[in-house]
Amino acid sequence: MIPALGSGSESPRSTAILDRLLSLHPKKIDLALDRMLRLLGALGNPQLKLPPVIHVAGTNGKGSACAFSRAILEEQGLKVHMHISPHLVRFHERILIAGELISEDELCAVLEEVEQVNDGQHITFFEITGAAMFLAFSRHPADAVVLEVGLGGTYDATNVVPRPAMTIIQPVGLDHLEFLGSDIAAIAGEKAGIIKPGVPVVIGPQDEIAREVILRRADTVSAPAFVFGQDFFGRQEHGRMVYEDEMGLLDLPLPRLIGRHQIDNAAVAIAGLRHAIQGGQAMDWGADAAVERGLRSVDWPARLQHLSHGPLVGQAPDGAEIWLDGGHNPHCAAAVSRAIADLDEKVDRPLYLICAMLRTKDAEGFLSAFKGLARHVVTVSIPGEAASLGAGALYDAARAAGLDAAPAEDLEDAMLQVGAWARAHPKEPPPRILICGSLYLAGYILRENN
Repeated sequence: MIPALGSGSESPRSTAILDRLLSLHPKKIDLALDRMLRLLGALGNPQLKLPPVIHVAGTNGKGSACAFSRAILEEQGLKVHMHISPHLVRFHERILIAGELISEDELCAVLEEVEQVNDGQHITFFEITGAAMFLAFSRHPADAVVLEVGLGGTYDATNVVPRPAMTIIQPVGLDHLEFLGSDIAAIAGEKAGIIKPGVPVVIGPQDEIAREVILRRADTVSAPAFVFGQDFFGRQEHGRMVYEDEMGLLDLPLPRLIGRHQIDNAAVAIAGLRHAIQGGQAMDWGADAAVERGLRSVDWPARLQHLSHGPLVGQAPDGAEIWLDGGHNPHCAAAVSRAIADLDEKVDRPLYLICAMLRTKDAEGFLSAFKGLARHVVTVSIPGEAASLGAGALYDAARAAGLDAAPAEDLEDAMLQVGAWARAHPKEPPPRILICGSLYLAGYILRENN
């Protein structure tokens, strides 16, 4: 059984170390590779001592592609290291060693080791913790590494593996504009920076501009490209998932993860596993039975996760259906709204949103995806997050998006407001409540609502 992420709490010792590492660079984000390569060199270049790597970039869906890849590999009996970013509840989620969260003792040991070797030099938090991740991976045997990009691609601290077995670029959208560029072409160019000479690249569903940018990069470095909707396909038919490429057709169960977009994400992961190459040899990671089992067992918290217990659920109206999603940009909101609409076709319920977002996100663009679908939006601030958009400002964005809305003091007040709306419409079915807008909010919910 695949161990779930998004549970537990931080440990005081590792928290103290992580807090120290935050002070090693004046900026939270400073995209470059020189500091990372310097530190890795001083550590003996652990990034060169890894099993075959699947390197995954993209604006949306990269985490899901990683989760599907891991699940399918593990269903073949393989040991898999995995790196994700960010975490939801505790930092340990970022580093899975042979399928298990890194232990507190090992996390502290590798963090203190890289801190000592770095010797106080300027380095960002993501870089120095990434070095610790590579060090931990290099010390444990495994059959594969699934490596999620943190931000962008070209200058991301994970982009130090010279020859992965496969690179994957998931859908590119407008996010992190202050770091990656102001338009799709610029952002796609940054994501395409993970493509390596001669290494296959799987290209997920893309805007035409992004796809052309990525394909140009692949052509420039002679990387074989496999394009969603052209070289491989994933679709739903008669309550099943059908995957198809030049190797043949797979008749599969629908993924455990909810939404049509997860069929796309699963197809991308399957394509990556079927076309991965290391040392000129196919990895043969796409065994049909393992693919089927992996789709059934995959786990990825806060991606349309159905909440069924906990204090917040207890405060909801009787019979309410509660979903949690950490998506935070318009592209992701569109996918989530389609998935909710599909749920409506099966069981019609009035939809209420409880939403919180960071100030740096396109709140109006995000909420616009729910126009005509959501009955009402209750806006809140993200608890304990200084960069949170205020509930009042988010209310203004919801109104600008054409949605009925009201601000709330906190999550408890938000749930009380939803309950009042539900009681005001006694002839309607119990509500469907979507808590959304931020991974920080999702992490808070998972930490406090267990």
